[in-house]
Order: sequence, then structure tokens, then C-alpha cells
Amino acid sequence: MTNKKYNYLKFILSIFFTWKIWTLVFSSFAVVFINLKLNFLGGGLEHYLRFPWFWLWANFDGEHYLAIAQHGYGNGEQAFFPLYSLLMQWLSWPMRGDIYFLQLVGLLISYISFFIALIGLWKIINLDFKEKIAKLTIILLIVFPTSFYFGSTYTESLFFSLTIWSFYSARRGKWWLAGILGALASTSRFIGILLLPVLLIEWWIQKKKFTIYNLQFLSIFLVPFGLFSYMYYLKQTTGDPLAFLHSLSYFGEQRSITPILLPQVFWRYLKIMMDIPKNDPFFFTFLLEVSTAILFLILSIFSFFKLRLSYAVWLLLGYLVPTFSGSFSSLPRYILPLFPAFLLMAMFLEKQPQKIQIVIALFLMTLLSISTILFARGYWIA
Repeated sequence: MTNKKYNYLKFILSIFFTWKIWTLVFSSFAVVFINLKLNFLGGGLEHYLRFPWFWLWANFDGEHYLAIAQHGYGNGEQAFFPLYSLLMQWLSWPMRGDIYFLQLVGLLISYISFFIALIGLWKIINLDFKEKIAKLTIILLIVFPTSFYFGSTYTESLFFSLTIWSFYSARRGKWWLAGILGALASTSRFIGILLLPVLLIEWWIQKKKFTIYNLQFLSIFLVPFGLFSYMYYLKQTTGDPLAFLHSLSYFGEQRSITPILLPQVFWRYLKIMMDIPKNDPFFFTFLLEVSTAILFLILSIFSFFKLRLSYAVWLLLGYLVPTFSGSFSSLPRYILPLFPAFLLMAMFLEKQPQKIQIVIALFLMTLLSISTILFARGYWIA
């Protein structure tokens, strides 16, 4: 048992450091050889130019998480849920005023959270599948084109860690822990609230009944507490408990507050494709968004035939909710915590010849390299 535990930790450590070195190599290549686009650079232009290898991981949304941790919420920043910035703020005290230290703390939170998430991912997959499937799932997640966000000043790693361990706790019958972690997840990202129906489904799978007088069952309803707490804070500070939705217009993402159906979004993107110059770097991002949308739609459908119902519902809802805004923008990043999709891909890939597995892995690694390069130099990826 000890050797088996050592082996899986050794695998996770090796894959973690390989991923980090890979992204560091290509981000360094970008700094040296790729023209800089002055577009929401981490730490601001002055800090970025002085130490780009450090600050590039806070490009775009990372700037907002840093600003919230340092100064509190500014105009329009309510779209960024508070847990990640609060952790940065608390762990950097009393050096909160030093933006370099704040960025370092943010990166450490992301690295540690991601490593813990990979352990949780291994454990939850091994409840139902053999070791090879667990390894393939982790590899596919690591080489996915937007996985570099797990090592950035973004909430992705923290949210992924909270959700995967909430799932694992529920699978092991530790419902209070599942509910508490779910509450923290809904303080980290809006879709954390989706853990409520998902955990209820998981309860039904295990118990075949709902018992409202059971404290363990009621602990599932802790999940919305994180979101409701944030809404209460927004009500007190802005007068609008839904400011996290209404503030999206500040970021020019052409997002709609009124839900837009998925076929309309695909039609919208079909029309956009006609107008994008094929030599524009944004065309790469556009293709990444559309291909991710198609792939995860297919995976969401097949998950209901191949995976546990709670996993399938988590995948489908986690995929659909971001698309209701009328855009696939950021979708290649938003889908990263949807572990059932990577599990399903691993199940398919495990049946393929080794040559096919290698080709797919190399293709994804190439896309990851391109995405990292563009992101590092101020080009929007997700």
C-alpha cells in the first residue's frame, strides 16, 4: 500500500513539474521573440517590462484579482468572485501593499491548489476506474491548450481543487465536508452553485431517498451559502446583489444577461468566422473557442451514457451556463474544472493504439505552447 501511494504521488509530481517547465519554456520564448501587445499586462506596463517572466502570469483577469486583493473592489470588478483575492490578501498580510509579494502569494495559491486538485482527481477516478485511466485523465488535463491558467494568478486552480474534493468527499460519504467545500467553491466562481443539484443527485445515487430530517443531507444546502454571502456583500456595497452579472458589460465581452440558447450562439459564431482575417492571432483564439464548444457539447451528451449521473450533470451544466451569456469567450478556460470531460476522453483514448495517443498528446501540447506564447505577450486566449 505504501509503495502504491508513493508511486501515484511520484507520477503526479513528475507530471506537475513537467507541465510547469513546459509552460515556463514557451512563456520565456514568447518574452524573447514575440512582439508585445499592450493589453492588460500583469502588474501594469511598468512592472511587466521590468520582470515579464514573473508578471505575465497575471495578464488580463489576473490584474483584477491583484487589484481586488490590494485595494478592494473597484468599478465593475464585482464579476470576480472574492475567495481567491481574499486568500491573497490574508496570506500576504502585513505586506499587502507590496504588489510583488501579492503576486507571489497568488501564484503559490494557484500552484498548491492545482497540485492538491490533481491528487483529488487521481483519488476520485480510482474509485471506479483502473490506474491507467487516472493517468490518462491527468495527462489530458495537463496538456489541454488552456491548462497554463492553473499556474496563473487566476481562480481556476483554487476552484478546481474545491470542486474535486467536494465531489470526492461526497463519494466517500463525508457530506459535511462536501457541503463546506461546495460553499467555498460558490464563493470562488458562480458555477460553484451548480454543486447543489449535483450533490443532491449524488446523494440519491447512494441513498435512493431524500431525508430532510437528516443533518448530513441538509449539509448539502451549505453550497449556496458562499454565493448568498457574496450577494449580501454586493447588496450592502453597491445596492445590487446581482452586480456580479450586471458588471460583465464593463469588459466588452458582448455578453447578455438574458439567457441565449446554444444554437443561437453557434449561429452567431458562424457569422463572426466570415469576418475574421485568417492571419490575425485572434483567429487562433476563435478556433479554440469554437472547437472547445463543439467537443464539450459532444462529451456532455455521451457522458449520460458512459459516466455516473452526478458527473454527467456537472459536465453538462458547467458547460451550458457560460454559454447562456451568448458567447464562447473564456469557454476554453471555464471548462477546465469539468473533470468528467477529461475522464471521458481518457476512457476513449485508452482503447486507441499507443501511436494515436502520442499524436493526440503532441497535438494538444502544440496548442498549449501556442496559447501560452500568445497569452504571455498580451493576446487574449480565454
